[in-house]
Amino acid sequence: MNEFISRCIELSTKAGGKIILAIVVLIVGFIAIRTVKKALNKADKFAKLDKTVQGFLKNLITVLLYAILLISVIGILGIPMTSVIAVLASCGLAIGLSLQGALSNFAGGLMILIFKPFRVGDYIEATGAEGTVRDISIFYTSIITVDNKRVTVPNGDLMNSNVTNFSCEESRRIDLDFKITNDCDNNLAKGVLLKAAEDTEGIQSEPAPFTRMTAVDDDMYIFTVRVWCESGKYWDVYFDLLENCSNALAENGIDDPEERIAVRLVKSED
Repeated sequence: MNEFISRCIELSTKAGGKIILAIVVLIVGFIAIRTVKKALNKADKFAKLDKTVQGFLKNLITVLLYAILLISVIGILGIPMTSVIAVLASCGLAIGLSLQGALSNFAGGLMILIFKPFRVGDYIEATGAEGTVRDISIFYTSIITVDNKRVTVPNGDLMNSNVTNFSCEESRRIDLDFKITNDCDNNLAKGVLLKAAEDTEGIQSEPAPFTRMTAVDDDMYIFTVRVWCESGKYWDVYFDLLENCSNALAENGIDDPEERIAVRLVKSED
């Protein structure tokens, strides 16, 4: 009986020491993690990052630090690390298999936040969706279409497809084609379209407006008008240019071949 009691006291002493040490490490670890988070908030380079990126990195660093702290406490308590690692690996594999799509979207969100192929407010086209980026989260990106519909696109799909960003550059080019009958004076048509383009508000003088005949069909010429404008004014300039060029052609009597009616006279055999 005395030997049993001595053994219990010995085990309690050893276990108590480990428990006290684990508690001390746990408290110190919490303080250290909070210190690291405060240091991150004060770091100049970290403050220059995008707000969404800041929040993501802080959460990621916090999770990693708590994981390290938990493993350290488990080691101090004398729990075999091989068993703990085996259990964590099994859980991680099961979670990974069940959440493959979510993990793909998470990785896509991380890539978008780091490399910034587009930002909030940009007008983009990708995966069959086109519109203005309203929000970029870790898993999904919200796009508002021109008719005010919200399209939620998984970030994994965005990173695995071609993304056209219409807003990333300061200027955009507008291309318009006009069909003209082949009995029209080419120089007259070219001059009329060029004058209408130059008079359109919002176009840029450099590069200069371009007007040339770009194709010939059986009964028509096709003239192309190209101008440059600020990306934010694209649609206003587009519709003004279309209206001005169409009105100028009509005022100068230049016909659209599709507006003519073909009449065929057939001679009677009587």
